[in-house]
Amino acid sequence: MSQSAPVLEQPMPLTCPANPEDSLGLDRAFLLQMARMPLVALLWVAASWVASQVWAALWPIGLNAGPLVVVCFGMILAAFIDGWALKVPNWITLPLILSGWMLGALHDFGLAVDAGRGGFGIAFLATVVGFVLLFPMLAIRGVGEGDVKMQMGFGAWVGAYFGTTHESGLHALGVVFWAFAFGAIVGGAFGLVIILLRRRFGENASMLRDIFADLRMIGSGQITAATQQAQARRARWTKLPYGIPLCVGFIMYLLYMLVLMA
Repeated sequence: MSQSAPVLEQPMPLTCPANPEDSLGLDRAFLLQMARMPLVALLWVAASWVASQVWAALWPIGLNAGPLVVVCFGMILAAFIDGWALKVPNWITLPLILSGWMLGALHDFGLAVDAGRGGFGIAFLATVVGFVLLFPMLAIRGVGEGDVKMQMGFGAWVGAYFGTTHESGLHALGVVFWAFAFGAIVGGAFGLVIILLRRRFGENASMLRDIFADLRMIGSGQITAATQQAQARRARWTKLPYGIPLCVGFIMYLLYMLVLMA
């Protein structure tokens, strides 16, 4: 009686997951995006150099505002996308922050890549100030993370350009603060127009009282509780592209100061 040959089991084919992740649990697409940020930042640095050269050739006397033109272009681009998609993407904001720091570091090493005067230290500090100014509104979800990073990018460039001893007499931290103040005024006017158009005055008045209550809680150190309260109300909020008034405020302030310095 013959015996049948043993049947060899075929090994199961190895399959890769649909969304491969690295050992740290981070999405590879996100890691690749982050890896490209320094390269994009170098393009912003190159743009600052080109703008400085063009400005010097066209207007050789007086303030060289080439780098300010570049950062204003970045703010306009971010505001346009925010108005279109209600979100400011990382590929704009993070390279702006990094490039501002890069410019500051290059100035520290005596490399006159553009018309800026500030070093890395003041560029970094202006970035932090930009974050701090918008943090209370971020905590109560009045603005998004992209809006905050947008202001941080503006702060990094302002720090690298004005520094602490600019020929115009302006201090970088003062520019960040007053540009933020102009943006807040524009944002308030923008919100008022929306309120008038919606005609939900009682609902908006109640929401405004809640926002001030949240801000008082943050001022007293109850940040987590204020954030939770704001998150519970978020479904009733009308989302506004705050990057637009920020951009308008920044540019209005810079133009105002440039006219005064002319």
